[in-house]
Amino acid sequence: MFKNILFATTVSPDCDDAASYAFDMAMKYNAKLYIYHVFGLPSHGYSRFVINVKTGEKETYSKEYDTLVKEEIADTYSELIDQYSNCEIDCTIGAPGTEILRKIKKEKIDAVIMGAHHQVEDAEAIRYRNVTGDTMQRVAKSAPCPVLIISRPFTKNLWNLRNILCGTDFSKASLAAFRFALKFAKVNKSKLHLFHAVDITGRQFGKVPTQSEIEELVNQARNRMEEIYLPEMDGYMKIETAVWEGIPYVEILKYAREQDIDLIAMAHHTGSIFHKKDILGSTIEEVVLRSLCPVASINRMNVLENYEGFLA
Repeated sequence: MFKNILFATTVSPDCDDAASYAFDMAMKYNAKLYIYHVFGLPSHGYSRFVINVKTGEKETYSKEYDTLVKEEIADTYSELIDQYSNCEIDCTIGAPGTEILRKIKKEKIDAVIMGAHHQVEDAEAIRYRNVTGDTMQRVAKSAPCPVLIISRPFTKNLWNLRNILCGTDFSKASLAAFRFALKFAKVNKSKLHLFHAVDITGRQFGKVPTQSEIEELVNQARNRMEEIYLPEMDGYMKIETAVWEGIPYVEILKYAREQDIDLIAMAHHTGSIFHKKDILGSTIEEVVLRSLCPVASINRMNVLENYEGFLA
């Protein structure tokens, strides 16, 4: 399923869990693993300085410094490299999101694995945004392949994935997420859980849905599942559908814990992935930050359909 996997790392503790998952996945699928780090620039435009991966201070960039950082990365992940040596360490200088996307295209990457930044508690903040980091936002928005985001230690056996969850809002992007989840389930002989949460938080100000209205929305969602997704199953019988009502990300997380889900697949966003203002959807962002299992962010259908590595 995966031939080339990219592990994008900042060589910080935030990426440790993602590193373990990346090596395990590469080992399982006998894929080549690219360990990739982009030197941060202290300012926009050209600069002869970069940000030190350990101290966060400015350093003069040179070939010698590049070699030193590669050795530092090899040392950081030495135990994992000892277990699986089919990997390549590379560094470059530039805007991290842009350079990661270039690397994906150059190496024909099938899946990207990244760590998620943790939410910083701020008692005075009214709303949290971009807590998952600008680089991850950009990569998840534009990558022509699935982006797996790891926010916590993965304690299960990657060789025995039993339950895959696809959260859907019935958009085209959600259909792409479903197809990825279905393929992942087939390869691993896992049970596929198709889930939709009816949002009852009230999209119209001052209007609270009645119970009969909620039940009608639930029935409509179940019918749409049968119409849209069941014809896509192609005879695969290990599937379970569920429609709950509530706050979508809360219900997804509750269902994932209850069903002991090993991977959650969701659409990145229903807007155009080429629009600069599009960010990771609020529902998947909340799921990423709180999920006990990895979350796969999937782009729009027209991008995945043109990506040969994913469909192979």
